[in-house]
Amino acid sequence: MACRFVAEPVAVPGGRIADTTHWVVEHCVGPLGVGTLILKPRRHVVAVAALNDTEVQELGPLLRKCSAVAAEISDADQVYNTLWSHADTQPGHIHYVIQPVTAQQCLSTGLFGPALQMAMFDAGAVPDPRQVAMVADRARTLWNAVR
Repeated sequence: MACRFVAEPVAVPGGRIADTTHWVVEHCVGPLGVGTLILKPRRHVVAVAALNDTEVQELGPLLRKCSAVAAEISDADQVYNTLWSHADTQPGHIHYVIQPVTAQQCLSTGLFGPALQMAMFDAGAVPDPRQVAMVADRARTLWNAVR
């Protein structure tokens, strides 16, 4: 799915938020909540070790910028940055999940980190696409304003 969305950004709710020569930023598709961003390489890469030098040079600043935008568009107490790279049991297109999380989410579930993410997947509550589109618009506006 990550490869398809690189090729077809209109398929992602909210559309493309930002891109660089080697990376794409979009809103997450799935149950990880409104304001969760995805940072993924343009080319199909299944391991961080397979990134080339220019992809690596862009990665750190982009993770920081995505985290700042995610914090700004939400009321997060923390912003998770996690690497996902499996499609079922096979390595898949790597993508970083930049997820704003509130203390209330952790307190209400008793979960945090990967356990919270897995519980959100198990619950399967996908955000309203209209709300995602509004948040993605705000993220695009903030993209050039944040460091």
